[in-house]
Amino acid sequence: METVLFLSHADAGKPALETLAAAKALGGTLVVGLFGADVQAFANEIAGCRATKILGVAGADFAQARYASDAAAAEALVKASKATIVVAPATSRMNRIVSGVAHRCGGRADTHVTGLAGGNITRWYYRQRMESQQSRTHRPWFIALDPGCHAAYAGAPGTATVEAVSVVLPAMKTQVTGVKAPESSQQTIRPDAKVLLVAGAGWTKKQPDGQTHVPEAADLIMGFLNATKASLGSSKSLVDLSGEGQAVLPFMSHLNQIGQTGSTPRHAKGLSTCCHGEEPHAVGWRFIGERRAINLDANCGWARGKADVLYVADAFAVMRKVNELLASQ
Repeated sequence: METVLFLSHADAGKPALETLAAAKALGGTLVVGLFGADVQAFANEIAGCRATKILGVAGADFAQARYASDAAAAEALVKASKATIVVAPATSRMNRIVSGVAHRCGGRADTHVTGLAGGNITRWYYRQRMESQQSRTHRPWFIALDPGCHAAYAGAPGTATVEAVSVVLPAMKTQVTGVKAPESSQQTIRPDAKVLLVAGAGWTKKQPDGQTHVPEAADLIMGFLNATKASLGSSKSLVDLSGEGQAVLPFMSHLNQIGQTGSTPRHAKGLSTCCHGEEPHAVGWRFIGERRAINLDANCGWARGKADVLYVADAFAVMRKVNELLASQ
């Protein structure tokens, strides 16, 4: 029988709950391994998962993401659990260490996994056009599950008993002195938001009066994001404008890019504005349930079966009215 270790940092949030549910579905003996500044709170949240034991590495040294300390903690948890399969959420913090920890433990690692079923994993290839199922006989097997690919664990909380695992840390060459982040009002990437607003290059092009209106476009987009707490995506053509010396939206970067060369969002609803909706961009919407688009061209790509609803209208006028309605609520 397999011993399945759910391995995560304690502040991973929803991706951790999704991965825990996927690990439970594998069957076998479930063990939980957590590391972070304080692991007790999260252990209590998942106390009802029926793990045979919950292992923890806690302390100030593990508060911030840092390869040396995170990898040492994860290695100690894997070895203490004697796991044959290790399932971890594919957060940036876990992705940084999972391959290195697998090497230290003599295992093999698979990342960007989108599904677990029995002894197989599912992965996407060729810009998400091909799906494969794979399995390994080598143990331990490390699996990093992408967020949004499994229903989250929703068991009752309780009071968990955490077994402390000791870690001998190597000499620390990196010191975390703080975190620099944008103001909350300028936060545009929200993976847990219900709505994704995607902006295309049309926002920065000349409008019917022959002039560009980039400042107004920025105000309309940010007004919608602030009112709805939606997430912001972008087409490649828009984020590339900065390299061409053209006016750009000040809050837009390549981190917002979705599609073949960007991320694949998993929001419940998506609204595309000023985007043509051709395959390179639309492929990024694969996991979005309800798709709507605003475009002046009734023959754009969104009208060819890629959107549930297409509004043939001017995005400036539509979003201006939407923001007015939101402000009146």
